[in-house]
Amino acid sequence: MTTGVSSDGRAAPAVRADRRGAVLGVICLVQLVVVLDNSVLTVAVPTLSRELDASMAAIQWVVNAYPLAQAGLLLAAGAAADRYGRRRLLLTGLALFGLCSLAAGLCQDAGQLVAARAGMGMGGALITCTTLAVLIQVFPEGERGRAIGIWAAVNGLGFAAGPPLGGLILSHLPWGAIFLVNVPVALVGLAAARWLIPESRREGAGRPDVPGAVLSAVGVVALVHAVTSWPEHGAASLPVLAATGTAVAALTALVVWERRCADPVLAPQLFRSARFTGAVTGVLLITFGSAGALFLLAQQLQYVRGYTALEAGLCTAPFPLSVVLLNIRGLAPRMIARLGEVRAVALGMGSLACGFAVAGVLDRGGYPVLLTGLLLMGLGCALANPAIVEAVMGSIPPDRAGSGAAVDGTVGEVGGSLGVAVLGAVLSSRLAALQPQTADAASLTAALEAAGPEDGAAVLDAFAAAARTGQMYGVAAVLAGGLVTAYLLRRAGPRGGPAPRDDDPAPRGVAGPRGVAEPLRQG
Repeated sequence: MTTGVSSDGRAAPAVRADRRGAVLGVICLVQLVVVLDNSVLTVAVPTLSRELDASMAAIQWVVNAYPLAQAGLLLAAGAAADRYGRRRLLLTGLALFGLCSLAAGLCQDAGQLVAARAGMGMGGALITCTTLAVLIQVFPEGERGRAIGIWAAVNGLGFAAGPPLGGLILSHLPWGAIFLVNVPVALVGLAAARWLIPESRREGAGRPDVPGAVLSAVGVVALVHAVTSWPEHGAASLPVLAATGTAVAALTALVVWERRCADPVLAPQLFRSARFTGAVTGVLLITFGSAGALFLLAQQLQYVRGYTALEAGLCTAPFPLSVVLLNIRGLAPRMIARLGEVRAVALGMGSLACGFAVAGVLDRGGYPVLLTGLLLMGLGCALANPAIVEAVMGSIPPDRAGSGAAVDGTVGEVGGSLGVAVLGAVLSSRLAALQPQTADAASLTAALEAAGPEDGAAVLDAFAAAARTGQMYGVAAVLAGGLVTAYLLRRAGPRGGPAPRDDDPAPRGVAGPRGVAEPLRQG
């Protein structure tokens, strides 16, 4: 290893050029398995219900335990990684993820599996916020955009590849194999990370912000739980209202405490930066629209077009694969450099919205129409995501790379949960209003059973119309995100000057000098 300059300008160990590719490969491998393990579970629900003799409520806790634990720990994990060492926290996360994956694969009942999945979510939070921070330390400015673009594209690939991979595993192996496959990956990641990755941390940190970490965990977990419980229980139900009240109280207390804390988990002053506010708004709306629209698209492909779950997963593969290809070939970073941050956000989110409209709203066309929409979505993500996350990271003090990654992950988790809940509610509401009276039921499956042969086609037509309505809400959210983000980034002005510190009275929301603290690019 050689000596270089860290993101905070201090001397720090660096990785030789001939070993950076290996570091990127290891980082992407562990990040891929973390994302895959969450998305692969979507096709395993019927098998888990049958094999564990579990109720639907228990299975929902199995599914939600992972994202709840991950979202709740992200902010605290990012701050801890900056304080105690990014490699140290990455190794800790890999060890925890591997051990809990082993426990999950050997579980005998749903309660044990919920606990194991929560532990996996905690390990996943440590991995997610440290992999991005490690890449900042390892790759110099000229190579950083492409490296982080590939890292982020792998995330999208994990979400898309999960359902078909899960179906393939479950068709040949016992259900525990979907968790046990993580164990060798975690072991390889531990050995490679310890050998290849240098340690980096923020020097001169004050006392740990334990109250801030606790309040952020309680607030985010309660908020995500309220959102994910909304479709099942209703917005006015006691569980949702209690979770919402807890979230509001905890997050309000967090803001009050962080304004007084000398070394906070996340400085509230950052929200006075137009760049930071615009970027965070963009992350929230792009994940809201994208997660919700993809959720509806998966149902449209199966119910309207008649695809199986495996066929639906394979048919949507061009979306993430195009993002990966644009980043691996270096096309997306070059386009962003030529367009500039503001234009890349506007054009990217416009292309993403058009893709959703073509794929979801024009659902009566053949596969060429669907493919066109998927490729537009891929182009949009490859352009918009890097520029948006670049703005997020450029608004965070550069020695808080872990915290910046945690902010991006937390807002994305909340936005995605909101998108699925809200657009799912729109779908259910419109379906109830449009379906024949003889088929009135709470779900599409129940409605088809109640309708009988005569009204079955009418029920499917009502579902298709309801799904198109929901898709338009997703398209509107993505377009709004693009407009708001581009406007606020343009208003913030060009990048340059010193990065805002935690003790700045009014952070300027810009990155440091070139070659020392350039903002990140994610694809």
